[in-house]
Amino acid sequence: MNCTHRPFPTVTFPPNPTSRKTLIPPNLTSFLFHTLPNPRPLLSPNKTLQPAKKITLRTRASASDNGATGNWVKWLPTGALSADKVLRLISGATASPIYQFVSSPTTFLHSVDPRVKLVWLLALVVLPARSNVIMRFGLVIYLTFLSIWFLPKHVWMDQLGRVGLLSGILFIMLGLGSDGVPPLVQLRTPPPAMMGLPNVPSSLGGYSYLIMKLGPLQFTRKGLSVASTAACLTFTVFQSASLCLSTTTPEQLAFALRWFMLPLKYIGVPVAEVILTLMLSLRFISLVFDEVRNIALGIVSRRINWQQLTMMETIDIFFIYFRRIFKNLFSHAEQISQAMIVRGFRGDSNAHKIYFLSDSSFGMEDIVSLLCLVGVTGAALLSDYFFV
Repeated sequence: MNCTHRPFPTVTFPPNPTSRKTLIPPNLTSFLFHTLPNPRPLLSPNKTLQPAKKITLRTRASASDNGATGNWVKWLPTGALSADKVLRLISGATASPIYQFVSSPTTFLHSVDPRVKLVWLLALVVLPARSNVIMRFGLVIYLTFLSIWFLPKHVWMDQLGRVGLLSGILFIMLGLGSDGVPPLVQLRTPPPAMMGLPNVPSSLGGYSYLIMKLGPLQFTRKGLSVASTAACLTFTVFQSASLCLSTTTPEQLAFALRWFMLPLKYIGVPVAEVILTLMLSLRFISLVFDEVRNIALGIVSRRINWQQLTMMETIDIFFIYFRRIFKNLFSHAEQISQAMIVRGFRGDSNAHKIYFLSDSSFGMEDIVSLLCLVGVTGAALLSDYFFV
């Protein structure tokens, strides 16, 4: 019997305690390379098994490194928007009188009749929407000049800064957003040359619908009209109301509004209740700003170390701040209601006499104001004919 199988020689490898543990001994690799016809080693002789790396995940929730709270605290606003600076900004913003009567110094506007001031307010609301672009900016410059002339420096700087910033942002957004992106429209009519018609001559007056181009955005005449209307109307409404309230007492405003609303009494309008509500609202505005400022100053004066507080503790302090504001305001409202009951108010506004402390005599200041109003209204109406 013939044996067709080839015997396989055996090899004994001496132990090597100093070498690293490998999957294939190096002597066996050389033997297989010389014995097999096409050796393709699948494993390298130097390939070793490495132990698996241990991955450790650690989560913290504290500002310190004692494992009590977290590393995410470093992402909290501790610079320009920290809690201490927010409270200081609140106390500083409410320091100047906002929509409050400024008794001194006594200026020309203090002596103008409140009814004339209400007519001016109505005109300044209507004129920016019905006049030319140049007239709108002229009204803004006019109100700015009046504010600088008749109000104290710390008052007009604060008021004009806030209203000007708001109007500027509104002007930029509407100017670039209303007609800022050019439409991708292709004309469906063929050009005049293909139809045998002469080309339309270009304008000789230099008219251009596009005023300015900023990258993909464009500032057009439509955007200028929309932006100027909205921005100038916002500026005139806020600044004229602030100028009127800064130079007029709540009693004078209530008297002027009552004088205009008296004819509505015969058609069932509760004029007395509206006037009483207006007086209480104007008196309550100053209390709101005083409470917001006083509580913010109280927290700042305690010199809290905000860096050592967690996020939840900071939020809790702000919740306490707002809760204290509402609690004090409700307390003031209760005191006002008790004071009205003591003074004889029983719920009937018609039977309760209100002392407005205002006379109805017209003076030279009122005549000058009415003449200025007529001049501004005439200029606004004629601006559409002269500024085209």
